[in-house]
Amino acid sequence: MMQTDAGMTRHGPIVKEDRDMDTVAFEASLKNAGYEIGTSKGTPSKVTPPHSHDFDVRALVLSGELTLTTDGTSRTYRVGDIFEMPAGCVHSEQYGPDGSESLVGRRSKPTRV
Repeated sequence: MMQTDAGMTRHGPIVKEDRDMDTVAFEASLKNAGYEIGTSKGTPSKVTPPHSHDFDVRALVLSGELTLTTDGTSRTYRVGDIFEMPAGCVHSEQYGPDGSESLVGRRSKPTRV
């Protein structure tokens, strides 16, 4: 589960279909939300086993396509699609025939003392 900026609780990856967002605006939104910014490239046709990350992810697909599967549901993201995934979300990734590249924000969960 993830608490979104709008105060809603979500499970698994969600998509924000804002195909007009450019990379500069997307990076600015990541910085404002406390994300570390990088890129991620997926090998053509690669499929990962189910796994999770210990950080929240918000990503903008720059090239190719990426299919995420969580809770038995698959969703394909293409150029211009934005998706979010909360830390701990178990998922698998399948990259398209041309691979995929995404501008990715990663935000670690605060550690409790």
